[in-house]
Amino acid sequence: MKIEIISGSPRINSVTRRVALHLKNRLTQNTSHDIDIIDMKDWNIPPVQSVWVSPDKAPLEFQPVAERVFAADAFILVTPEYNGSYAPALKNLLDHFPKRHHKPFGIVTASPGAMGGIRASQQMLQLVPALFGIASPYMLITPAVDKKFSPDGDLLEESFQNAVHNFISEFLWLAEKIVEENVMAP
Repeated sequence: MKIEIISGSPRINSVTRRVALHLKNRLTQNTSHDIDIIDMKDWNIPPVQSVWVSPDKAPLEFQPVAERVFAADAFILVTPEYNGSYAPALKNLLDHFPKRHHKPFGIVTASPGAMGGIRASQQMLQLVPALFGIASPYMLITPAVDKKFSPDGDLLEESFQNAVHNFISEFLWLAEKIVEENVMAP
């Protein structure tokens, strides 16, 4: 299964990216799935003017990211909280593509604050069905992210290990069932 983790913050020193790196490392080490990160700091995508219905319909400079989105079987969306919602760069990326029918989505929020992006998670629970995706009900809400993960994605706070484990386990259970079902469907 091809899983794309979308790190939603375009900021160069985003602390949210730490969680994305940790998830990529854990999934790569513990599964046989193909895991990668689409980092919004690497893609200065203009506001949506048209939907890219296939990779070759995207502007030439964005065809590599379009190919990855179209090839993905599942997504993990990692976002900071901006004014009570998810990152605009993340939403802008997703708006450039057709609906992601029956694709599984994991929702991860992160913040240096005590709430961990909980308000953004609630907004993302509305976003995923609007994309015709299926959200894993077990989200990873990450308060004090700068104290929980190093810049390289290493887990610093061992007590958060259980939350990460539960998120990954539940997301993989859902994603593997959905992808298996989609493969078997006529």
